[in-house]
Amino acid sequence: MKIGGLQAVTASDFPGRMAAIIFTQGCNFHCPFCHNASLLPMHADTLIGEDTVLGFLEKRRGLLDGVVISGGEPCLQDDLAGFCRQIKNMGFAVKLDTNGSRPDILEELLADNCVDFIAMDIKAPLSRLPELTGTSAHGPEIRQSISLIADSGVEHLFRTTDVTSLLSSEDLCGIKELVPPGSRHVVQPFVAKNAMAPSLRK
Repeated sequence: MKIGGLQAVTASDFPGRMAAIIFTQGCNFHCPFCHNASLLPMHADTLIGEDTVLGFLEKRRGLLDGVVISGGEPCLQDDLAGFCRQIKNMGFAVKLDTNGSRPDILEELLADNCVDFIAMDIKAPLSRLPELTGTSAHGPEIRQSISLIADSGVEHLFRTTDVTSLLSSEDLCGIKELVPPGSRHVVQPFVAKNAMAPSLRK
């Protein structure tokens, strides 16, 4: 696992649980409104060793009851499933934050009961994905991930960052239409000062 950051405790990122956050290094999206730009490259000079993270969690048994694996994009990590199993074997519930670009990995994680909660970011309506993610992102993978998560029986939510200078009301309606009935969708505020694109920091 390439780990770019570790937050010791959060009371707000894993619903109903006190948790730590592990930030994986590397992302296949390059959204201009990203607030974790330092985690985008797949390689970084300063990574946190997996043993260091697991040692930290060992000391937090009984104090924390959850671990959030965020990024970056965790589903780019080759050994994500094994890492999740290690954390679950330590007695922690696991929440995954993902952009939904790797439904194959999500399917593996769900089949192996590796995660207890999934939060998927729907960045844009499918027609604008390449423009707003800086990649050749394809709608079918996003649709497949949404379906897998919604049908999994695992606690989940979908979320969208409301960047008003980039997303119109029609765009937000298009995003909401992607969310299956019965699944929660949260529109979260955009924090301009942390945006990757300088033009959005105003």
